[in-house]
Amino acid sequence: MFTGIIKDIGKVTGVTKRNGGLRLRVQYGNSAEFSTLSIDESVSLNGACQTVVAVGEGWFEVDTVEETLSKTTLGTLRQGSKVNLERAVRPLDRLGGHFVLGHVDCAAVVHEIRALGSSSELWIAFPDAFSPFIVSAGSITIDGISLTVAKLDALLFAVAIIPYTFAQTTLHSLLPGSRVNLEFDILGKYVARQIGAHASSPVAVVSRIDEVWLQENGF
Repeated sequence: MFTGIIKDIGKVTGVTKRNGGLRLRVQYGNSAEFSTLSIDESVSLNGACQTVVAVGEGWFEVDTVEETLSKTTLGTLRQGSKVNLERAVRPLDRLGGHFVLGHVDCAAVVHEIRALGSSSELWIAFPDAFSPFIVSAGSITIDGISLTVAKLDALLFAVAIIPYTFAQTTLHSLLPGSRVNLEFDILGKYVARQIGAHASSPVAVVSRIDEVWLQENGF
């Protein structure tokens, strides 16, 4: 479990093919945060939950399997690539973002980046299959970063990026056409699942759960 609050930008220093997957070595800079990282711990790389399989002085390694490579952008990483890093949340930590599982739903494409005075607006094109899981003012995770949907239009959504987040994550390196990992809010996915189950039930069920209801109830 993660919160989507990035703690460091790591650098990929090794990419090795292993039985259809990849062994990735990542060098971190925040020694205070990651120096106690140990084997078998979970760590988020650009929003994808990975298990640490080796550690060393200033670095750790993870094995990325075929399933992860098929749903994320991790297969495009090369030596020198920068990645957003976050350690798993502890029960006593402050939840600064939202509940992030590190289970990436899909890769999406940066459509446009707009400069808006002191902030930036990032527009993302996403697959139609995931439309039920996204609402305006709802939470979403982009490359492991907890963000809020500011605008929603057909198969595009926008998030507003404050200068600190822009500087302290890999968002500053994105360009139109860049691919990013998306994880939709787990609460929204469960609600959509329940609505779908009711809709397919032979028993007539009238659901009051819609976008207006979700907003009125704090989702």
